[in-house]
Amino acid sequence: MAPPPYGAGLAGILPPKPDGEEKKEEKVDYLNLPCPLPFEEIQREALMSLKPELFEGLRFDFTKGLNQKFSLSHSVFMGSLEVPSQSTETIKVPTAHYEFGANFLDPKLMLVGRVMTDGRLNARVKCDLTDNLTLKINAQLTHEPHYSQGMFNFDYKGTDYRAQFQIGNNAFYGANYIQSVTPNLSMGTEIFWLGHQRKSGIGFASRYNTDKMVGTLQVASTGIIALSYVQKVSEKVSLASDFMYNQMSREVTSSFGYDYMLRQCRLRGKIDSNGVVAAFLEERLNMGVNFLLSAEIDHSKKNYKFGFGMTVGE
Repeated sequence: MAPPPYGAGLAGILPPKPDGEEKKEEKVDYLNLPCPLPFEEIQREALMSLKPELFEGLRFDFTKGLNQKFSLSHSVFMGSLEVPSQSTETIKVPTAHYEFGANFLDPKLMLVGRVMTDGRLNARVKCDLTDNLTLKINAQLTHEPHYSQGMFNFDYKGTDYRAQFQIGNNAFYGANYIQSVTPNLSMGTEIFWLGHQRKSGIGFASRYNTDKMVGTLQVASTGIIALSYVQKVSEKVSLASDFMYNQMSREVTSSFGYDYMLRQCRLRGKIDSNGVVAAFLEERLNMGVNFLLSAEIDHSKKNYKFGFGMTVGE
């Protein structure tokens, strides 16, 4: 009996593949990996969606540019301040303050200063010492004892890694390092030492991102486990969620939120495992003029926060 004309087996039945259609497995060039995000910013997309700058009361921000590098800012806030209490009810005290700021922005140097009517002074400095090494200084001065803070950060940016060394008051020392392992995966670690409290810790983190999603994991010796996930549904809509477990207090919290970008506004909202619902709206009324709406509702604690504001100037 003669064999069939197409040959034996399934390969003989299927039509032959044209030349060049065979997919070759992509090889990862481990010597040409992208530079990862800074260690403290691996949850950037989740924080932008789940933790907007909520406020209660009235807020008005005005920024006036004097030239291309120097600008002045004025901020007015009128609202309420929550006071810690032993009861379950939330106690609020009316408060108001004015804030004056000065900003100097240069490609290699940034100076930002803020002074408030209650005597607090905030200052930030960012200076590019070299193309790869950056110095950052953050300081907060107040008339209240033991509340003033200062931090020096030295950030080094490599081709496929980042490293940071921190020095702060209260004998604080910290360092972190993050490395790109593949084009989509980066992993890092951090350590810190707080001399005045004789406490130390170590943590590990990983971040996996594609064009459509970002997932992160953080584990620390302080007993914190944190996960976040952001899914880009479309060019305008993103969904985000996070999960945190504290082994020391045995507390578990999670939240789910959305980020919706429209032509003239941006709407963000979330709901967490404690039943707290929040929303934040930024609407662009005109060039350099934005209207803000903020709301947060906690039915269990009978705590309701509503705010509206306006920002003028870029």
